[in-house]
Amino acid sequence: MRLSLYLKFILAYIIFGVAGFVAIATISSQLTYSYLVESRSQTLYDEANLIASTYSTVYEGQNISLEESYPQLRAVATFLNAKIWVMNKNGKIIVDAENKRVSDVISDFDPTATGNKSYMVGRYFNSFDEDFLSVSAPITGNFRTYGYVVIHLPMKNVTQSQYHILNIVYITSLIVFLLSMIILIVFQRIVYSPLKKITDGAKAYAEGDLKYEIKVNSNDEMGYLAATLNYMSDKLDDTENYQKKFISNVSHDFRSPLTSIKGYLEAILDGTIPPEMLEKYLNRVIDETKRLTKLTESILSLDSIESVKLNKTNFDINEMIRNTASSFEVQCNSKNITIELIFINVSQYVFADFGKIEQVLYNLIDNAIKFSSQNSSITIQTSIKKEKIFVSVKDTGIGIAKNEQSKVFDRFYKSDLSRGKDKKGTGLGLAIVKEILQTHGENIDVISTVGIGTEFIFSLPISKEI
Repeated sequence: MRLSLYLKFILAYIIFGVAGFVAIATISSQLTYSYLVESRSQTLYDEANLIASTYSTVYEGQNISLEESYPQLRAVATFLNAKIWVMNKNGKIIVDAENKRVSDVISDFDPTATGNKSYMVGRYFNSFDEDFLSVSAPITGNFRTYGYVVIHLPMKNVTQSQYHILNIVYITSLIVFLLSMIILIVFQRIVYSPLKKITDGAKAYAEGDLKYEIKVNSNDEMGYLAATLNYMSDKLDDTENYQKKFISNVSHDFRSPLTSIKGYLEAILDGTIPPEMLEKYLNRVIDETKRLTKLTESILSLDSIESVKLNKTNFDINEMIRNTASSFEVQCNSKNITIELIFINVSQYVFADFGKIEQVLYNLIDNAIKFSSQNSSITIQTSIKKEKIFVSVKDTGIGIAKNEQSKVFDRFYKSDLSRGKDKKGTGLGLAIVKEILQTHGENIDVISTVGIGTEFIFSLPISKEI
């Protein structure tokens, strides 16, 4: 059976609590017992010595009889809740505080049986039916030992005290154990509950539900992890949507020319197209294959931009703009479009990848010509701000709606206004432009008004060596 983290934690907590309680009970019992025996024996030994010193005056020439001290002995025995005997050195009881065992002889009596201790625990040479804590002190006089004062305390008194102390220890341990359950509550609230939500979220993501939101709002590692996973799922969802859109757009853009090629070739084969029109339709087939080639090259170009390292050099951006603009002479003449160049300096050097920036200019100018009307103009202008040079490509074409301006750099995106004019476009030109500039660490912005025109402005770092 698979246990959850929470159950494991509870199980570990219970085992720790039980083991801790057993350890405390065992150690506390032993320590308490030893302490009480040592403490009581010392108290009894002090009392026995006091009584023995009183009785020793008999042997120092003073006239104090044992009977005269009997009432005092009884009071002490009552106070101590113990039995007090006065014995001679042969083990005969001379005085008994309870007056029950006077003249009894303790067989096998050995005053040295306690060893280096002042007490012994047991039945005191089989004199009792239960265990006693027995302490003895010698009665001396004239440098001789004449007897012993022996005090017997029932061990049940010691164990009762031990139980009282242990009860306090046990109750305290139980209270601490119960209070420590707060740890369980804290663990459940700040660790287990968020972790379970994160686990459920990860499971949902694994099953394909990328819109699942992990609702953990704490400002700690758990909250950070949940926020990271939510962010990841959003990105994965965007990527999945992009992949679907990518496949759909590629399929659409490939399907159209392929359908045309198939239709033209079938018409040629079945004789629908007369021989005198054959060259015309073969040229159309070639045009459609060029369109497919252009689409494939654009897709490969995007991949190469993301993977190939830039080869930055210093070059004159003004000269590049002149050369690139002049390459569109045929297209401009067909629509009677003029290109106006406005440079802030005669020459202006930048530090960038020559080939990639040339592709940026080519795509922007091609885009401007494509969406410009007959007899219009395109303006390409440079300006300097701080350590950047800004290149502007402005047309007087159909423009882009405000709600679409943020999407024009998306791959395969075509605005609604452009669909009528740009039937042969791939929707990748501006995406390539943005990828190239972002790879350079630069930005491109768009300013457009529907019916007036569109301006694209991008930045490049000024060369520091020229």
